[in-house]
Amino acid sequence: MSCHIEVFRNFAEHLQSDLFRETARHSEYPTAFTRKGGKLPLPSLIAVMVSGMRMSVRAELDQFFAHLRQQAQLVHHVSEQAFAQARAKLSGAAIPKLNDWFIQQVDAAGLVPRWRGLRLVAADASNLRFGLRASHVPRAATTEQNAFALFLPGVEMTLAATLYDVSVGERQMLFEHLEKLSVDDILLLDRGYQARWLVAALNQAGVHFCMRVDRADKGGFNCVRDFIRSGNDEAVVRLGAPNQKDVTDYGCPSTGQEVRLVRIVTSDGAIRVLMTNLLDARAFPCVEFGELYHHRWRIEEAFKRLKHRLSLEHVSGLSQLAVMQDFAAKILCDNLQALACLAAISDEPLPEGRRINHSYAHTVLKRILPVLLLTSSASLILKEALLLITSHTYRHQEGQSKPRKSSHKPHKYMSHKAC
Repeated sequence: MSCHIEVFRNFAEHLQSDLFRETARHSEYPTAFTRKGGKLPLPSLIAVMVSGMRMSVRAELDQFFAHLRQQAQLVHHVSEQAFAQARAKLSGAAIPKLNDWFIQQVDAAGLVPRWRGLRLVAADASNLRFGLRASHVPRAATTEQNAFALFLPGVEMTLAATLYDVSVGERQMLFEHLEKLSVDDILLLDRGYQARWLVAALNQAGVHFCMRVDRADKGGFNCVRDFIRSGNDEAVVRLGAPNQKDVTDYGCPSTGQEVRLVRIVTSDGAIRVLMTNLLDARAFPCVEFGELYHHRWRIEEAFKRLKHRLSLEHVSGLSQLAVMQDFAAKILCDNLQALACLAAISDEPLPEGRRINHSYAHTVLKRILPVLLLTSSASLILKEALLLITSHTYRHQEGQSKPRKSSHKPHKYMSHKAC
């Protein structure tokens, strides 16, 4: 548990450092956050936002400062207008950079597990409909946007996440995030990413991948269809060359790429085909790829947790900057919860079949985050909170599946806030 608490302590110190303050300012406010003191300095502003804002701004602020003073009665310390003025001086990249720093600390502490020496990274996108009302604010946000994320299944943390216009495709989003990946990562991708140019770009970047490719429609690969008919468990094939337009647009190699196909048969008899650039069958046996690819489902669960339990689509402002800040803050909030859950079970693992309740973990952590991030002596409070988290678990049954229901997605309105 000591290394987990150390990560929390280092995060709190970095939040209050001059280095973070210098990088957190909006370019239009070069002297922001320089004055010492004030009712809402930069560390307090960030702490309010990463505590998971789901209610009205006034309610969140009053509750935050009540938790900071460790009292039950709400405290009206800062107005909504002061919060809005402070956040306008915060760069849209400040919280994502803070998340990058946090993930580096978690990885450096050895908390991210490996699969045969490789770090698992799942990639996916999800559609968001923010609870926005009509307004005339400058640079107003659009209601519907897409979120793309790189996720670490082993620690249940988001490596990086970005908002995009709905016109941007998932492959383009992934291409713009390749710099977040390293040569010791393996990228887990679903069927929406199969493309010859993307395989060439991943090989050029030195990124390992495991991609599901058993599409029966127009977008499928001919070599995959031949492989399914062959009945073989695995095969090394060469894809066709990317078309010249993709080579020009993405700067990928113009030659066909050599890949390995692996057949997976599910418990209900369905055939899945996975494509990978891990060609060494001895170092990476094909029997392990089914379980490897199954880890990709954790990013689906993460989006569900963020949307429904952290109210990802609820925003506290109407501008695009405010929406970006809220989005990034809830990603970081979820990562802090994941670290708390890891810390809770680090000394004494849970009994077989039991899992930490992340919803309850958020309830516990939200009340101590102000003290944890803004004071110097929070170790005892954190340890007591971790004991509460481990006391509330649920039973998980392996092998259960629930088909996804196709239904209309309701719109969240600003007037419908949690209380």
